[in-house]
Amino acid sequence: MCSIMHLMLLNSIGSRLRQRRQELGLTQAGVARDAGVSPRFLVQLESGRGNISVNRLADVCASLGLSLEHLFRGLGPGEPQKLSLVGMRGAGKSSVGAALSARLGMPFVELDARVEAAAGMSLSGIFEVGGAGLYRELERRVLVAVLAKEGPAVLATGGSVVTSVQSWQLLREKTHTVWLKAAPASHLARVIAQGDLRPMAGRPDALRELTEILGARQSLYAMASTTLDTDELGIDGVVDKLAALQGEVG
Repeated sequence: MCSIMHLMLLNSIGSRLRQRRQELGLTQAGVARDAGVSPRFLVQLESGRGNISVNRLADVCASLGLSLEHLFRGLGPGEPQKLSLVGMRGAGKSSVGAALSARLGMPFVELDARVEAAAGMSLSGIFEVGGAGLYRELERRVLVAVLAKEGPAVLATGGSVVTSVQSWQLLREKTHTVWLKAAPASHLARVIAQGDLRPMAGRPDALRELTEILGARQSLYAMASTTLDTDELGIDGVVDKLAALQGEVG
């Protein structure tokens, strides 16, 4: 269990460092030179494969203008925190969220269900009445209310939440974000298997469209603190890793 948490901690640190570097528009070579570490070392660090001393980590953070407090916020052992699952439809957010909630005894919140309850209508109705703008505003209000409630929880978000600057920033600041990653074909197959044929309606090349959407959002999803591949791990494997992340002793 400790080795799993160690690997996930390194992965989260690497993701945050990579995100900061990319936000600043810096190259790995430039940051490595400024921090006094080798390019190979920085590549390993960003990929979650580098074990680093506090002093060397501080040097890298200094070159990025990033405080150690911000880098480590919400990471490591301690009280369970809110955990939010992001990814395209069919990523497994509902399945993982429900299973993890049952495993850890934490509340499970599906944000889109809360949005529908707040609006008193379905998502399709919301879009018909007020378009994406109304949906985004309701999503943000619901998210603020959920995050204001104390205690741990598992959140399953809408697939496009990362395209809302405010909501995505709130999630990254207030929760441990997890991107449930899968191949485009897997996303489509899972949605259809659930009986949802909307992705195919009037779209002769739904897979190509989904692939393009995923490609456009990939850099945003990659900002999540942790990335887990549901194709590789399966639902049970993802739940095991997230349970370890939340500090479960089993």
